Amino acid sequence: MPLVSAQNVTAGFLDSVLFRDACFDIQKNDRVGLIGANGVGKTTLFKLILGQLEPTEGTVSVPEFTRVGNVEQHTCSDFSVSAYEEVLKVYADVSAMEKELEALNEALSAGADPALIERQETLRERFEARDGLSYRSRARSALTGLGFTLEETDMPVGKLSGGQRTKISLAKLLLSGADLILLDEPTNHLDTDSVEWLENFLKKYVGAAIVISHDRYFLDRTTEKTMEIEGGRLFFTKGNYSTYHKLKQERILTEQRENEKTEKEIKRIEAMIEQQRSFGRERNFITIASKEKQIERLKATLHEKVRMAAEMKLRFPVAIESGNEVLTVHGLSKRFGEKKLFSDVSFLLKKHEKLFIIGPNGCGKTTFLRVVMNQIRADAGSIDYGANVRVGYFEQTQSSLRSGKTVLAEVYDRFPSMTVPQLRNVLAAFLFRGDDIEKHMDELSGGERAKVALLEIMLRGCNLLILDEPTNHLDIASREVLEEALRDYEGTVIAVSHDRYFINRVATKILYFDNETMRVLDGNYEDYLAIRDAQPAETKAPEKEKKSEYLQKKEAEKAEKQRKSRLAKVEKELAETEERIKNVEAELALPSTSVDYLRVTELTETLASLNERLDRLTEEWVELAE
Repeated sequence: MPLVSAQNVTAGFLDSVLFRDACFDIQKNDRVGLIGANGVGKTTLFKLILGQLEPTEGTVSVPEFTRVGNVEQHTCSDFSVSAYEEVLKVYADVSAMEKELEALNEALSAGADPALIERQETLRERFEARDGLSYRSRARSALTGLGFTLEETDMPVGKLSGGQRTKISLAKLLLSGADLILLDEPTNHLDTDSVEWLENFLKKYVGAAIVISHDRYFLDRTTEKTMEIEGGRLFFTKGNYSTYHKLKQERILTEQRENEKTEKEIKRIEAMIEQQRSFGRERNFITIASKEKQIERLKATLHEKVRMAAEMKLRFPVAIESGNEVLTVHGLSKRFGEKKLFSDVSFLLKKHEKLFIIGPNGCGKTTFLRVVMNQIRADAGSIDYGANVRVGYFEQTQSSLRSGKTVLAEVYDRFPSMTVPQLRNVLAAFLFRGDDIEKHMDELSGGERAKVALLEIMLRGCNLLILDEPTNHLDIASREVLEEALRDYEGTVIAVSHDRYFINRVATKILYFDNETMRVLDGNYEDYLAIRDAQPAETKAPEKEKKSEYLQKKEAEKAEKQRKSRLAKVEKELAETEERIKNVEAELALPSTSVDYLRVTELTETLASLNERLDRLTEEWVELAE
């Protein structure tokens, strides 16, 4: 029986419909990714499952036995207790059982009582089934996994940041033991290490989960089913995000072909109707009415045209090419007070390379970009730009785009040589249409400001883009547009990002923080993981050595695989050769063969050749076996 079942659900507010005729079942242990642009109804769907909203049409059925949990149910209620004590509240029933067991043990120490012994055994089974033996360590482990230091776990909740309180609520939800947990952007406020911990936790979670997320890498690693709300429809299919994305493209192409075929048929019937009208006879009008009904039926079968990738059009042209050596960094170091961020960083960035900087929160990634941009002075080292380098900088906070100007005025002031019609066209390509261009900059969402910033960089024709978390406020569709634009970009890129899917698709080099050292490797995020996971965490070998060891290991594994394959083949050939020798010797021993001089000669030569082959195979087998 499903944990949740939705049948022909339509949801919306007043005259606005978010989605209609949605159908799905969530089974035990399902891991479902819920995706879609902002405002399409993802949070509304969660509220329908939680019973906080009623559908306009259809039914959402949640059986009584299904325990559904979400973060809002586990908000911090007492700011005076520590983070650890707050998380332990989710185990209130376990704590009560523990106290009762202690009381029973004390009572039984005075003398055996059958009723108390029976109660003790029953309670002990329930206690152990509810993680009673490990609930305290699980609570601390969850906080540590989500990025809390040991000191922070013992701090009062009231002294923690809003992001940390959200993490506490997330920890309580994960430990609640609910049959179905609803996670809304759970990777927000988490660094990469914490996200990886959450991924591993969800893989082992005994229960089902529905996850709203823009983190496609996270979705790929934690889900095996995907729901998307788009164009007023809900699509539900097997497969993680990447699988679904591929199937979606195939579905759209199929729907487009079906639409083209249907529209062609509609035009053919409309031509027939015009012809019938020209005749002007009564029976022709009856035919016309029939054909018009046929057109209505065909129009009803047309698929709604999907707006691919939010229709945002992004391309970064290069006005002038840079030299081959774009940026040389030598011996760069920076500290703030006693905190050393990085030291002795050196690398050469060449034209067309796309360098991504990764590392935990607070390690100094943005500071490093600002040092490279000469906005902050380095403590030591040098930064040299190559010939004809023109820089475009995408700032994470977008602080320069919070004026009271309208969107149109903001862009016009920066590019006064462009006409208003030209500006309207480029703004429309970034989804600022109609009255949208009259919005004031300080009223825009983070995603809208990011689009304005990207548009301005695009118009400058820069050949080096320095991007600080460019995907932070973008939905999945817009991120994919940005990815394609950067993959096609003929300039050079330096970027900071937590979006592992984005890094994997675009990066050709990785610069990563390793304690106070920054190391460079060729490749994308998967290449970085391969090298990171190939070495013990405490290894501090230089990156070239680490990469060399990794490659040597891979080569050794490949050679071992080839050795085993060849050994099996040699053993088979040895057996076949020995069998052929046995057959030739048997034929030579026949009386009928001994009187046939030519046959004896032929068999003798064959036998000599087989024995020679047997010697060679035996030698090879000895070498391979050793």
